[in-house]
Amino acid sequence: MSLDPVRVFKCLGDETRLMLVLLVLREQELCVCEMTHALEVSQPKVSRHLAQLRQCGLLDDRREGQWVYYGLEASLPGWVMATLEAAAQGQASRLAALRARLAAMGNRPERRAALC
Repeated sequence: MSLDPVRVFKCLGDETRLMLVLLVLREQELCVCEMTHALEVSQPKVSRHLAQLRQCGLLDDRREGQWVYYGLEASLPGWVMATLEAAAQGQASRLAALRARLAAMGNRPERRAALC
C-alpha cells in the first residue's frame, strides 16, 4: 500500500484521527485507554479511528499482555513526518492540553491501573 498525499490527507481529514496521530507522534506510543482519556471520547470511536489509521498505513500496533499499543508506522516517508510535525505545530495548544491530561495520570503503570 502506497502513501500518496491524497490518501494521507483523507486519513488526517478527521479531527479525531488527526489528534490521535499527533498524540502518538508526541508520546511515541499509546494504548486505547490512554487515548480515550486524553480525547474524552468513547473507546469504540477511538478503536474505529485507529483501525482506519492502520489501514491508511500511518499507525502500527504491538501487543503487551492484554494491552495494544499504537505507534507511528516505522517506514513513514519524510514528507509524511514533515506534514505531521507541521500539523502538530498548528495544533500546539490543543496537543499540549491533551498531553497534560495524560501527564496528570502519572506514568504508564499508574495510567494502566487508573484507566484500563
